[in-house]
Amino acid sequence: MALGGFFNRLKEGLSRSTQKLGGGITAVFTRRKLDDAALEELEELLIGADLGTEAAARVIAAFRRSRFGKEVTDAEIKESLAEEVAAILRPVARPLELDPAKKPHVVLVVGVNGTGKTTTIGKLAQFWREQGIRPMLVAGDTFRAAAVEQLQVWGERTGCPVIAGPPNADAAGLAFDALTRAQAEQADVLLIDTAGRLHNKSVLMEELAKIIRVMRKQDPTAPHSVLLVLDATTGQNAIQQVKVFKELVAVTGLIVTKLDGSARGGIVVALAESFGLPVHAVGVGEQAADLRPFNAMDFARGLVGS
Repeated sequence: MALGGFFNRLKEGLSRSTQKLGGGITAVFTRRKLDDAALEELEELLIGADLGTEAAARVIAAFRRSRFGKEVTDAEIKESLAEEVAAILRPVARPLELDPAKKPHVVLVVGVNGTGKTTTIGKLAQFWREQGIRPMLVAGDTFRAAAVEQLQVWGERTGCPVIAGPPNADAAGLAFDALTRAQAEQADVLLIDTAGRLHNKSVLMEELAKIIRVMRKQDPTAPHSVLLVLDATTGQNAIQQVKVFKELVAVTGLIVTKLDGSARGGIVVALAESFGLPVHAVGVGEQAADLRPFNAMDFARGLVGS
């Protein structure tokens, strides 16, 4: 899919978020002076659109410095807001880069069940295959037969080998065997799916720690990337998930999925402001081409409808 096509999909996907935020701005700012009352209403709109209190305060402070007391239209506010949001997002808009010196570059994919981890792995595999990169996939969520089957479907679709074990197999042992095979077969990237049963945090912590510990017997530098997959429809709950997974494992980057089903796209801004973790990609649909590297300005414009 051409990037222009993806921008249109992103705008379309963010339409529910845009209606919430952009529609509110139009209602407040047909043409009025940017005074304290107007800024207060705008701040409430931003918080209501899941940008979070810190990001909202930062945007309002910027408006107070540059536009306070001036007559403004909704179009001017949207354009300025897109610029302010993009300024928050630019430092975190970093594509996931594989280290060619690592054979394979090991990517551990974590997140609660239902965020789209397995689908994200399949989409990443297809994205890399199209670039001539050779992925290998590991069905490490051994407790959910559906996750294993789903990954095998993606393996067939993308022509990537999938390492899977019997139901409830030891995920760490599976990851070790997969890494050994990936090294032998000179795979470029090893994508490891994991369980996401947050209701029993200590068990999940032990399992993730064991996967990393066991893999390091084979490659002391693994994993080279730890991706946390977040579902945009959960809104502010995504903040809590980042906090929990940062305790469990050294998260190196985020992927935000299901923006097309959410009116809470602003959560990406709150995540950027709160954690500063790279946002590698965003998803706006089921197809492989619907997961793309994150672009700050495109996202900001799509979010505010400018």
